[in-house]
Amino acid sequence: MTAPPIVDGAIAVAGGRIRHVGDREWVRHELRQRGVVFDEVHWPGVLTPGLVNAHTHLQYTGMAEVGRGSYTGFEDWAAAFQPVYESGLDWAADARRGAAQLIAAGTTAVADIVTDVEAASALHDARLHGITYWEVMSWTNAAWAERGRAEVEARLDSLPSPPGTGLSPHAPYSLDVEPLLEIPDIVRERGSRLHIHLGEAAFEREHGEALPWRERRPASFQALRDEGFGTGATEFVDELGVLGPDCHIAHGVYMTARDRATLRLRGTTVALCPRSNAVIGLAEPPVAAYLVEGNAIAVGTDSLSSSPSLDLLADVAALHRLARAQGYVHRDLASLLLRAATLGGAHAMGLDTGPDRTGYLSVGAVADLAFFDVARGAVDDMIEHLVVDGAGRAAATFIDGEVRFASAAFTRETGVHGD
Repeated sequence: MTAPPIVDGAIAVAGGRIRHVGDREWVRHELRQRGVVFDEVHWPGVLTPGLVNAHTHLQYTGMAEVGRGSYTGFEDWAAAFQPVYESGLDWAADARRGAAQLIAAGTTAVADIVTDVEAASALHDARLHGITYWEVMSWTNAAWAERGRAEVEARLDSLPSPPGTGLSPHAPYSLDVEPLLEIPDIVRERGSRLHIHLGEAAFEREHGEALPWRERRPASFQALRDEGFGTGATEFVDELGVLGPDCHIAHGVYMTARDRATLRLRGTTVALCPRSNAVIGLAEPPVAAYLVEGNAIAVGTDSLSSSPSLDLLADVAALHRLARAQGYVHRDLASLLLRAATLGGAHAMGLDTGPDRTGYLSVGAVADLAFFDVARGAVDDMIEHLVVDGAGRAAATFIDGEVRFASAAFTRETGVHGD
């Protein structure tokens, strides 16, 4: 992701870290010159950084019956979601199954949104990298003033680590102003991360005449709309200080050019989830505009309650189709989308720098790797094929240099077994 692709390349791994990256013969030569005894796993396909799923809710893995539906909008989908959510599912077991599905699809790092405490240890138990975000929603100003900060801080502090932890204020319309003002402070005092659904519901988009509203000190986004202001949700949360380089948003569907410019100014990445948007019946995410304008993008599957699978490359393929249909004509599309699904997601969560960096293949980075069963050929053709037709082709997944999944074909040809 940070250097040209290598034909007949190799990666040397030791102690869970990448030690060498380069031409296969050169890597083998270097190891021999240093007197290093090594085992080689050779696979005639494509080796990439592990995929990074920048938005999902693993606890909803048992709600696939909802995700198999087709809806006319957010309210229609919510009406199907709520009774299943309240039916008494085993959140812990479902989250574990979701984590296993991610690993089997080549994913090594995840932004997981947790609503029920039983699901809070899914990433920790699966030894996945990423961030567990505690979701915060439905707090009024009065309830927040009484007990909100203490409760949310206690939840945040109780999340198992590793991986990293953070808070996810659900959406601009599901929280009053005071919690939206204070949640970023809670996170930033700890040097943690924020993640918010933004631009997912059509209700959030800017409309009507732009009127001055900041002096109104509204109680909530809903109250502002009830007063007749057409302010969009992106402007609203930006004014409250939610956005920034330590925050990434999910969906970003209903975004104006000014909204997208705001995200760029704040250094905020958007995690695009096109298959979830399609199931719910939302508009298409403006992926071509994000790419042309230079926004930082990542990719998420969302959950099985609104998506057919947790295979991130299926969403990458959907973004490829949408970008072309929206008029993106440049030849770099496949490379940009593969980057979004790896380094883009790592950047969204702040995992692309520091001693535990991931999302790309570089000496010293964490050895998170994915093998894909894609036929060899010209480099550009292989990347295009992986992006357009890579779903379901994960052959093996390594996390911290440890094999965590291996397909039958991979095991048969290499002798390497997964968990």
